[in-house]
Amino acid sequence: MITKQPKGTRGSLKWLQTAVNEHPYALRKAFGISGKIEWLSPLREDDYAEYRDADFLKLIDYSTLMPALADFWPRRGPQWDALARTDRGEVLIVEAKAHIPELFSSPSAASPESRAKIDVALKQTSLLLKAKTPASWGVHFYQLTNRLAHLMFLREHKVNARLVLLNFLGDEEMNGPKTRAEWEAAYAVAEHVLGLPRDHKLSKYVSHAYLDVRSLVS
Repeated sequence: MITKQPKGTRGSLKWLQTAVNEHPYALRKAFGISGKIEWLSPLREDDYAEYRDADFLKLIDYSTLMPALADFWPRRGPQWDALARTDRGEVLIVEAKAHIPELFSSPSAASPESRAKIDVALKQTSLLLKAKTPASWGVHFYQLTNRLAHLMFLREHKVNARLVLLNFLGDEEMNGPKTRAEWEAAYAVAEHVLGLPRDHKLSKYVSHAYLDVRSLVS
């Protein structure tokens, strides 16, 4: 599924579109990547479209995984804020936020049949990561858990993928965090509730990036 987006006027939609299309160097620096990044979405010339399900796999050149993804997760899976490839062959799947309440997502409102498939995937992920409170997965911080589940799916299918949690700083309109420490505290709460150990099998493939919105104002 491809979802065309309006030009963002506030929050993470605005800042991510601005960063990808106007300040890619600032993103590369925030991500700690010395080489090149090819941004696949959200691009101005593509109506700032965001991708999910089979179209997400096509965009990152892994359409062969479409049947496996359909078995793993029902339709209308995560809609990725941004997608990219590096010159080292790494696929970047990006989730962006401008204020802390965005982190506190509600459980899925999927149908019972779809929810059953989601629950299986989340349980598999929580067990792989040796989470201490697997029953909390899918109930609390649902968006974070489904992103981790998809990262697990990609890694298990030999995709060199990394999940980047991009956290904007200084968005005063959204009352967003001004410091990295505020974001770190919020994620520490999420990880505690989910029972995630400090180091788990996906740790080195999950990055937190921080970008001050003032650097994106021309």
